[in-house]
Amino acid sequence: MNLSDKIKKQVELASGESILSAHPVGGGCISEAFTVNTKSGRSLLLKTNSSVPPDMFVKEANGLNELQKAGAIKIPEVIAVDSSFILIEFISPSSKSKHFFEDFGRKFALLHRYSRESFGFYENNYIGSTPQINAANIEEESDWIKFYFNKRILYQYKLVEKNDFATPELTSGISKIENKIGQILSGLNENPSLLHGDLWSGNFIVDETGNACLIDPAVYYGNREADLAMTKLFGGFAPEFYASYNEYFPLEEGYEYRENIYKLYHVMNHLNLFGRAYYPQTLALINYYLR
Repeated sequence: MNLSDKIKKQVELASGESILSAHPVGGGCISEAFTVNTKSGRSLLLKTNSSVPPDMFVKEANGLNELQKAGAIKIPEVIAVDSSFILIEFISPSSKSKHFFEDFGRKFALLHRYSRESFGFYENNYIGSTPQINAANIEEESDWIKFYFNKRILYQYKLVEKNDFATPELTSGISKIENKIGQILSGLNENPSLLHGDLWSGNFIVDETGNACLIDPAVYYGNREADLAMTKLFGGFAPEFYASYNEYFPLEEGYEYRENIYKLYHVMNHLNLFGRAYYPQTLALINYYLR
C-alpha cells in the first residue's frame, strides 16, 4: 500500500471506515488518487494532496453535494473530507450505453433546470487550482452581465497581469470587451442555473450502468450557456448530446454567437495556469467580438 500511515489514520478517523488496502489510480494533474477497500466491504476513491490550499477539497465536496441536490445526474457521494484529502464513492468505469450522449444531454438539461434567484454561490471555490470568485454584490447577484465580466473575465485578466502575460494588445482587447459585453450578452432572461462549472471530457466518467457521472466540479449558479460552451472547448461530446439537451431545454436565440465569450474565461485560466501557449487563443477569442 502506497498510502502513508498518516493519511490512512486521518481517513479512517474522519470516515469511520477501516482501510484494508489502497491502490494508486490516475488522479489528474493536481492530486494523487487511490482506490481503497474497507473492512465494511466498500470500495471508495481517495484523493490526497498536502500541497493544495486547505479548503480545496472541502470546496470540491461542497460542489458535489450541491450538484446532488438537483437529482438530475449521477454524482459520487462524499464520504469524508479534510484539508488534505477527499474520500468519495468509487465509480467503477464501464462502457457507454447505446444512447449515452442522448441520455447525458437530457440529464444535463435537467441539472440546468435546477435554479435559484441569484448568480454566484455561497462560497468561492476553484477552477482547476485557480480561485474562482463566486461572492457577488447585490447588483451582480441580479445581473448576469456584470457578474460574468467582473467575477470571470476581469478576475482572470488581473491574474494575467500579475503573471506578466498581458500585452498592450490584450489589455486593449479586454477594455473593448468591457465596453461591448452588454451587447454580446444582451437579451438573456433566464434564472440562474446550477452549473458544473468545468465540464470537459475529463470531468465525466461512465458508471457501471453505462451512464454519465460528473466529477471535479467548479460549481456556481449562472447562465447555462457557460457550461455548454466549456464542453465545446476541447471536444469529446457527440452531436447527440447537444441535440438532446436543446430538445429538452431549448437554448435562447444567438447562443452560438455567445459561446466564445464563455470559452474566454477558461482559456484565460489556462493561460494563467499553463503559460503563453494559450495567449494566441485568448487573443483570438477576444478579437472574435471586435471584428
